[in-house]
Amino acid sequence: MPKATFNHKEKPPKLTKESYKKALRVFRYITPYKGLFIVGMIFLTLSSITTMGFPYLLGKLFGTSTADSPSSLMDLTNANAVFVLLFVVFIANAIFSFFRIYLFTNLTENVLRDLRQDSFRILNFSKISFYDKSKVGELSSRIATDINQLQDLLTTTLAEFIRQWITILISILVIASISLKLMGIMLAVVPVVLVMTIVFGKKVKKLSMEAQNAAADSNVILNEALSAIKNVKAFTNELFELTRYREKTNRIKELAMKGAIWRGLFAGFIIIGLFGATTMVIWQGILMVQSGEMNTEQLITFILFTGMLAVSFGGIGTMMGTIQKSIGATERLMDILENEVESIFTAGELTPLQLTGDIVFDNVSFEYETRQDVNVLKGVCFSIQSGQTLAIVGPSGAGKSTITSLLFRFYDPSSGEIRVDGKSLSSYELTALRKEMAIVPQEVQMFAGTIRENIAYGRPEASFEDIQKAAEQANAMEFIQQFPDGFDSLVGDRGIQLSGGQKQRIAIARALLKNPTILVLDEATSSLDSESEKLVQEALVNLMKNRTSIVIAHRLSTIRNANKIVVLNKGEIVESGTHGELLEVNGLYARLSNTQQEIFA
Repeated sequence: MPKATFNHKEKPPKLTKESYKKALRVFRYITPYKGLFIVGMIFLTLSSITTMGFPYLLGKLFGTSTADSPSSLMDLTNANAVFVLLFVVFIANAIFSFFRIYLFTNLTENVLRDLRQDSFRILNFSKISFYDKSKVGELSSRIATDINQLQDLLTTTLAEFIRQWITILISILVIASISLKLMGIMLAVVPVVLVMTIVFGKKVKKLSMEAQNAAADSNVILNEALSAIKNVKAFTNELFELTRYREKTNRIKELAMKGAIWRGLFAGFIIIGLFGATTMVIWQGILMVQSGEMNTEQLITFILFTGMLAVSFGGIGTMMGTIQKSIGATERLMDILENEVESIFTAGELTPLQLTGDIVFDNVSFEYETRQDVNVLKGVCFSIQSGQTLAIVGPSGAGKSTITSLLFRFYDPSSGEIRVDGKSLSSYELTALRKEMAIVPQEVQMFAGTIRENIAYGRPEASFEDIQKAAEQANAMEFIQQFPDGFDSLVGDRGIQLSGGQKQRIAIARALLKNPTILVLDEATSSLDSESEKLVQEALVNLMKNRTSIVIAHRLSTIRNANKIVVLNKGEIVESGTHGELLEVNGLYARLSNTQQEIFA
């Protein structure tokens, strides 16, 4: 299965036959609503046919019955009947058009709802390695802009495109029945128009995809700048970010104007080619009426249907640009929808694993897919028994956080094996395994809801009493009670209303509520002040009771009582033992300890 990657600097891909095949696969989302589609197509056909009734009846209204009769402008003998028929056609066309629009909108919204839900499902279940190669801001932009592009296609453009081809087919049949000679003159220009349509379409498509990529770039800048607004202001980089955004938006305008030039040239070509041919048809038709080869009624009918034919070809030319843009958007959307995902349990009731928490890393090596030339871990071996605490220390970039990522199976080892309770990690059902684990990270991710909702994220079905108990054990009640709305207080976007220590205690409460067998603390206190660290450390003691804990720490004072400490350096374990044993070795751990004592002395 293809793996989607999104690089905002990549050039728009060249459309190939495979691109069109991939884009067409989106129509499988119409299959569940094929009944709706068929009925919509019936009303589309009926509205197209009744539309063609207008030029036919108008031709009947004008002219004479034979070529020999006087060239009167209107045959009044059937005028009343024709007027009545015209109004019947208008009313029928209005009814058919209403149901066509309603049905196709209903179909489109059903399809787009399914696409949005499937896109989010795929992104939600995608592997972490996918996000290593993709920008979150660009992914969200792609879903928003590409699905909107598809909405235009399914709601109006596709139906109108089909309607124009029905008009073309009926028009050709009518004008062929009137005069093959005049039809030949009219259609002589069509092959040239078709060739030029392909040429112009490719150019418009290329420019459209470049414009969409530029729009995605601008959205990435917007997302990053607003997400890091405090840093932007702290470094007084408002003008710098504005300049970057201006460059991208100016590029969007530049590409849009280039596309407009090419679309304008195409429209001009259509006007000259088709309407020039129409003028020739009128001139030749007048000569044929004068020679008795046809009558005035036939000539006017022919001209009216020829005009419909010209307008339809012109409409198709204009719509080709929209369709080409939609193909590119749909192709990128299918890259997301067909992306490889994790095997997440989604059906029925999940059977708990009830792990004890014994962990073994057996000669584990790993390198990231995006940096395969760098060995992040090299033959790492260690074990930890149920209920014990293992601390992992080492310089930045040593591979400490990678170990926790492997334990959660965000990635799989390149070689070696990780075992939990004597079984290979890969043999466990992924969802059941992760339900036995919890993590308190250095940078806590808060959701823009209430304190209650953020704690309940650890176990969404938990009762309020359980949430309160978790907050008490996490030393969070002290600040929660100070908020006017208590547990119902909003934390703001990304938890902006909370301090670092408050966020950490919310994360601890979240982990307590989950009640995991295996706990990971990833530098949970490294960015806190002394007072906040003391409160968080007390909460962590409650959290770590009777659990297998893996603690990653820069501050060695927080891990003195760990059952075992392993020291990582450049992806390898260089030392292992208790705090006292490692100080006696006088190696890297001792040097790190002495350095920190000097810093905090």
